Formats: sequence, structure tokens, C-alpha cells
Amino acid sequence: MGENRAHGERARRISMGTGKPRVYVIGTGGSISCAGESRLDLLNYNYADLHLTIDEMLARIPEANDVADIRAEQFSNIYGGDLAPAQWLELARRIEQIYRDDAAATGVVVTHGTATLEETAFFLNLAVRSAKPVVVTGAMRPSTGLGTDADINLYDAIRVAASPGAAGKGVLVVLNNEIQAARDVTKTNTSRIETFKSGELGFLGYADADGKVVFLRAPARAHTAASEFDIAAIAALPRVDIAIAFAGADGVAIKALVAAGCNGIVSAGLGSGSAPRAFLDALVEAKQRGVCVVMASQVGSGRVMAKRAFTEKGFIAADSLAPKKARILLMLALARTRDASEIQRMFLAY
Repeated sequence: MGENRAHGERARRISMGTGKPRVYVIGTGGSISCAGESRLDLLNYNYADLHLTIDEMLARIPEANDVADIRAEQFSNIYGGDLAPAQWLELARRIEQIYRDDAAATGVVVTHGTATLEETAFFLNLAVRSAKPVVVTGAMRPSTGLGTDADINLYDAIRVAASPGAAGKGVLVVLNNEIQAARDVTKTNTSRIETFKSGELGFLGYADADGKVVFLRAPARAHTAASEFDIAAIAALPRVDIAIAFAGADGVAIKALVAAGCNGIVSAGLGSGSAPRAFLDALVEAKQRGVCVVMASQVGSGRVMAKRAFTEKGFIAADSLAPKKARILLMLALARTRDASEIQRMFLAY
């Protein structure tokens, strides 16, 4: 249904004489915008904190103007890791405003640092209530670097955002000619351009050199237009932290998080989500103090299921969400409810 609406909207615009779909490109910073000291500076380019503006980045790919009617705006120009939950809310509201105010808008592209790209993308996947495409992209090499992937990734992201087939598929991540689902994608390598992968679930399709945007599958979990999370009603996101389990882990970190006033803790557990006894005891104490506890796993794939050892303690199972993404869903869930059964339902829905 979403794809049909997108095709109809695109046909309407063309019939009105605009010819090309309108794509908004929002710059937030990251390596994709960084300017190094030389073309061989592929390591220390962040040191001087110099960035190209989004207009300068787009000027490097004039070919994108053949694909879309591009509207650019600078949201921020910072290291990706400095884009915090408060900025996520602001960014999501801006995207919703674009779709609310401009009926001709076909898609939105967000350029982002790769360090936390998957987190921002998943938040937008839960928070932006529109079936129209939102595409997040970045680069592993700065714009000024030899062999940079910045230009092609931005160009491909614009192509995907302009594609009728991208509608209704949730927030998409596009790098290295691959289209990934925001829920599943993660950064897997510190420096290689093929770092973003979706593990055993696989990516969704290609933005290939023949000019085609090809989708082979679509996300099954709820997202974007089907989301129950209303960011207009959220002034600030509740604090949720991640505690990492390891051999010999005790409750020190968990007790410190509780003392700091966190509302929720995601346990990055071992194997199927468990942890050493002292660590689990501290989580039980945190739960008794009113902190919501979600059990996730750090292994990288598979589901954490609601087994008896968790449910009897009042813990929530993260299902197949990685700890960082479980944290994001828990933040939004706690902004709506403190009921554990309701939050567990959300983890199975999203």
C-alpha cells in the first residue's frame, strides 16, 4: 500500500511539471563531512574538527541533481558520537515537520557519523511516523581522502530516498551500494568501507551502478508510520544505560547506574543473555528500586528469550535487538509506560 501511494505521489508531481522527486538532505556531521590535512589523511582527519558543510558536500556530486530536486539544510556538523538523545528528538521532529509542511517531499536523507549511525537510524525508525523514506548514510573515509566513499554513499542515499520502492520500508541505511534496515544493521569493522552489515538477517537490497534501486526483501517488524511512539508528547527521553556482563562481573557498575538515577538498564549479557550471579543479583536489586531491566546479549545475533530465570525476576527479554538498540526502544517505551508486560510486548513488536 505504501509503495502504491509513493508511485501515485511521484506521478502527481511529474504531472505538475516538477519532473523530479524532491529530497531533503540534512547534514549532521561525521567522517563523511570531515576535511583532513591531505588526501592521504585517512586516520587523523578528526583531530582538527574541520568539516565541509552539507552544501559543499552536495557540490561534489552535481549528478545528484539529475536524480532529485534537492533541498539541503545543516542540522549540526559534529562528531557522530556527540549526537545525543536530545538531538535525536529534535532531528525526528524536523523530519516530521518536513513531511507535514511539504506535500511534495518524497524523501529525506540524513548524513551522519558512522560511530553512532545505527543508533540514530533506529531511533528515527521508531519515532518518525511517516511511510515516506528516511535514509541515513555516512562514510568510512573523509571527503578529502584518497578513495573516499563519501560521495558515492551520499549519491546512493539520495537515489534511494527518491525511489518509489523505498516508501513503507522504515528507516534505511545506505553505504557501500547496500540498503540495510535500521533495526538490523550494525557497524562491524573499525575502518573498512564494507563495515555495515545486518548479520544473519541480511540486507534489503542494492543501490547499484546500473542506476537501479533494487529491493529484495522488506522489514517485518513495526516501524515509522505504524509506530505507537509520539515524540510530540516527549519533552525528554528517560535515562537508560547499558551494563556489560563478563566473567567475574559483580554489581558495582549496576549500583553506580542506579545511584546516578537511571530509569532503565539494558544488560549486555553473555550467551543467551545471562550473567554471573553477583551481576544478576544487582539487577534484581535495581528492579526492586524501580529500575526497568532488559536482558540482551552481546554475542551479535540470535534472540534473547523470556526464560523462567528472567521472567521470575521481572526482567524483560530484548528478543533479537542488540544492547544499543534495546536501549533506544526502552527509552521510548518508558516515556509511555512503566508496565513490564506492555514493554515486553513492545520488544516483540518492534
